[in-house]
Order: sequence, then structure tokens, then C-alpha cells
Amino acid sequence: MREFRIGDLVTRKSYNSDILFRICDILSVKGVKNYILRGVNVRIMADAPEEDLEPQPMTRMNEFDQEFSRQAEEMINKILKERDVPQCTRRRRRSRKKKCADGSRGEEVFSKPGKVLHIDGDNEYLNICLDTYRQLNVDVVGVNVEEKRQPDVVFDLLRSYTPDILVLTGHDGIIKHRNDFNDLNSYRNSKYFVEAVKKAREFEPSLDDLVIFAGACQSHYEALIQAGANYASSPRRVLIHALDPVFICEKIAYTSIDSVISPKDIIANTITGINGIGGLQTRGKYRNGFPKSQLIV
Repeated sequence: MREFRIGDLVTRKSYNSDILFRICDILSVKGVKNYILRGVNVRIMADAPEEDLEPQPMTRMNEFDQEFSRQAEEMINKILKERDVPQCTRRRRRSRKKKCADGSRGEEVFSKPGKVLHIDGDNEYLNICLDTYRQLNVDVVGVNVEEKRQPDVVFDLLRSYTPDILVLTGHDGIIKHRNDFNDLNSYRNSKYFVEAVKKAREFEPSLDDLVIFAGACQSHYEALIQAGANYASSPRRVLIHALDPVFICEKIAYTSIDSVISPKDIIANTITGINGIGGLQTRGKYRNGFPKSQLIV
């Protein structure tokens, strides 16, 4: 039998090799090895005995990446196509001589979308998310923090970066043979996300002033919402796409503060949909400003 090492790509035979994992840790109890796995394209954490692992070549990574990239590209194009142009800008395009409702000329107005602080337990996923935020022109700060440490650092990070939107994510999953979905101890990292949300709400209690997305694959959705998250995963305990938190943040960041967005409208901008993402009515974070500085072109 092949000797598996940390960093190897594998699938699980017992699940028909449906998910590609990377080995992130190896535990040994009385000489029996158990492998801790992190999803390569979905935010799930799992474990498996050695005999259940199937080694995978790097070409399998390319196969999974192609589908991941296709889904992401389609959603990015959809968002950019549907993103609302501010009313004054639309008027300016029709006639630069027309004025906005407040009496200002369209070219004198500037915009300020919401700012995101994204705390992620997986550095590879964080970098993919940051690239996507930039494609969508979202102002973002990203910090890689292991899931169990997120409750310890979130307060200070909020104080340092003062975001409009906070993301707390990484990897999660229901522990094998745990059937009580209401018990936080049945999940690998949900309890850490819940505690981090509570700490964030100590910093800012208002769901309008600080918008929070929390969770990963199969996370305890109800506990996260109860703790104070505006949006969370996973209502049906399914796998979620790694970029869904980004798409949720974009929708909130580019919706006017005059508007309250329905959960259906926000979830429509995700790949996973209502099985994996849910939440509450949430006020947008996009602001228009006046006047635009004439000193900066």
C-alpha cells in the first residue's frame, strides 16, 4: 500500500471519489493512521482511514479546477452585467448637461462601495477570494487565521480595519457518525465560527452597521444566525462553493444604503443557492458622495 503524506491529493473510495481533498494532517492512535482532509474546491474538512484513500494525480486537480473556474467566471460575468449603475451616472450618459435630483451634475458625484474584512482559515482559498474581489472592484482586506483562532483575533482586526462587511470562513464539516445536527460538537469548526460572530457583535451589535457572513461547508446555519450573522451556511448542511461568500459581499457592498436587500435577491448571486446559503434582510453599503475632487483625475 502506498504511503500517504501531508499535501497529497486524494479522494475517498467510500464516497465514490466525488470530492478532491488534500491531506493536511495525519493522526496515529495505537499505530492506526487517520488522515485529516481539506477540500480543494469546496470548503469541507473530513477524515478517513488509510484504506479509504485513493491517490490522485495533479491532472485530477486540473479537472476539478476547470469546473470551479467555469462556475466562478459565469457568476462574475453575471454580476458585472447586472450591477446597477448609479442613477446620476445613467443620466450623465444620456446627457452631461442634465443634473441629478440633488442639483449636482452627474460628473461631480463619486461613489463609495462597502469595505470587506475577509478572515479565512485557508490561505489558498483566501488568495482565490481576494483575486475575485478585485475582479469585482470590491475594497477588501484579507487575513489568514486558523478557524479555532478566529474568536481570539476578530475583535482586534475589526478595530484595526473598521470594515462594513465581515467574512468568517474556512473549512467545516459534520463529524463522521455524529447524527445530532443541533449539537455544535457534531461539527469540526462551527463552534469557532459561532464564537467569532459573538465577539464581532460585541464590537458592533447592529446588523445594519456591520454585516457578517459566517460559515463553510455543512456549518451549523441556525447557530450562526442566532449568534448574530446576517448570512451563513449551510441550511441543508451541503457543500458550498468557495467563492459564495465573495458574491454575497459584492451584492451588499454595491447595494445602496437606501435599500434593504431580501435574502432571495442576495442568494440569487451565489453558486450554491438556498441549500447552502441563507440569511436575513440586510441594508446595502453603497454610498454616493458629492462633490468629486477636481484634483484627482
